[in-house]
Amino acid sequence: MLQSASAALEHKQSRIDLACAFRWTARLGMHESIANHFSFAVCDDGTKFLINPGSRHFSRIKASDLLVVDANDPQTINQPGAPDITAWALHSEIHKRNRAARCVLHVHSRYATVLSCLEDPVLPPVDQNCMRFFERVAIDTGFDGMGLGDEAKRVSEVLGDKPVLLMGQHGVLVAGPTISQAFDDLYYFERACETYVTALMTGRPLRVASAVVARKTARQWQEDYPDFAQQHLEALRAILDEEEPSYAE
Repeated sequence: MLQSASAALEHKQSRIDLACAFRWTARLGMHESIANHFSFAVCDDGTKFLINPGSRHFSRIKASDLLVVDANDPQTINQPGAPDITAWALHSEIHKRNRAARCVLHVHSRYATVLSCLEDPVLPPVDQNCMRFFERVAIDTGFDGMGLGDEAKRVSEVLGDKPVLLMGQHGVLVAGPTISQAFDDLYYFERACETYVTALMTGRPLRVASAVVARKTARQWQEDYPDFAQQHLEALRAILDEEEPSYAE
């Protein structure tokens, strides 16, 4: 079922943080039309989660616009203002199957999508941003149409316990324990893909780090900067508070 008017006042900080992620993703040009979807589980078993309503542009989403939906209620998609059917199917499966994936962000960002279209879609450790994701990306090469029904279940299984799923011939999906961590990973994964794709465009040989160095760098990202993602999100909220305060309404 969809949220009531009073429910729109619940989970206030989560709504504000997720609305910030929507607005900033639009500013970065990482969204696509009125497609793509972000969600955040508001209960421990993942069956209820915040998600953007269908046909709403990322640049206009407000905290109060976000819906609370039930992953176990198939009538959700038949109600006015319902989320996109693909969004509901995909996010429902992931939240139900992976309770650690409290926040799930899916976009068709330019460089991650380019990488997903290559015969070899592995992101090599060519710079420190790429190294951040060394051995942390699941790759789906079994694209079989839009993410509905069995396809949504299959994709959720491919993700497993990785923070990033590169969806072959489709885009990217990032899952994290918090909104700030998921958004930070989404931002840096796109930057990493941009560096790699741009390097390929030079036609010059690539300098690829060893597995030892890449693994060390990935560990440093995770262990030595524990508050980085939250500080990143707070900095973005501060800018929006000045320039687009409607996001928090």
